[in-house]
Amino acid sequence: MQGFIGPQLATLKVKAPSGAQWIHEIKYDGYRVQLRIDGDDRRAYTRNGYDWVSKFSRIAGAFDIQGKAIVDGEVVVIHEGRTNFSELQADLGRGDQDRLLYFAFDLLWLDGRDLRREPQIERKRLLRELMEEHGLKEPVLYSEHHEGDGQALFAAASKLSYEGIVSKRADAPYRSDRVEAWQKIKVVQKGKFPVVGFVKDPSGVAALYLGKKEGKDLVYMGKVGTGWSRTTSAQIRRALDTVVSPKQKLTKAIRKPKATWVEPKFFADIEYRDITSDGLLRASSFKGLSKGTRRS
Repeated sequence: MQGFIGPQLATLKVKAPSGAQWIHEIKYDGYRVQLRIDGDDRRAYTRNGYDWVSKFSRIAGAFDIQGKAIVDGEVVVIHEGRTNFSELQADLGRGDQDRLLYFAFDLLWLDGRDLRREPQIERKRLLRELMEEHGLKEPVLYSEHHEGDGQALFAAASKLSYEGIVSKRADAPYRSDRVEAWQKIKVVQKGKFPVVGFVKDPSGVAALYLGKKEGKDLVYMGKVGTGWSRTTSAQIRRALDTVVSPKQKLTKAIRKPKATWVEPKFFADIEYRDITSDGLLRASSFKGLSKGTRRS
């Protein structure tokens, strides 16, 4: 049987495709894991080919089937009704597997058959059949898909604050590459956050430290270090230099040795994926700077 198979990766798009040739799945916010099952020999490969079966032994053991199989899927933790990467990282850091779930969404190998040339929809049919035949249950789950209008599923995912969706060509084979046959459409959240400090670089800023008003408190929300050009970086620096403060204005002080602290007079428009369990912005990107008193 084949060893580790490089994963097929989705191409980022701004709008979901529609039509009978596409199926659509919820995008899970977790770790991509390829299960390789050969009798008692169980392996759990990360997307880079590292065997993490010790971290995912409960899942590998639960995928209890006869014969040989290579399954593609995602390990997640569900927190407050949706998959949460920060909670997953925390559990893995503690070595805790009790909340880990595995959403299986593709079948690449079954017994003596290399299924990668089979159409996507056929691979999913065989995967469902395999899981039902062996009565697999939590922590192993089959990743359901929807047909037709991908934008409708994306709208539903947005309302529920899911990470997004993945649209897949029903007739496409599996390729170890980033392909157009898989398309990911991400839900982006937006907010306006007071700038509480910055890190200098030779011509502008390397990062901005952000806060948020909670009642009378100004709490730390993390930093952003992407989203500006060299010209914009210089403009941000000139603006923030006018409000430099000798000490930070956060209610609960944080230690940032490289920070230049400022009065929270400027607000950064930020796009971000999520807020972590520690209350920090995740995957944030800068979109603009304005002066005012508006709270985020």
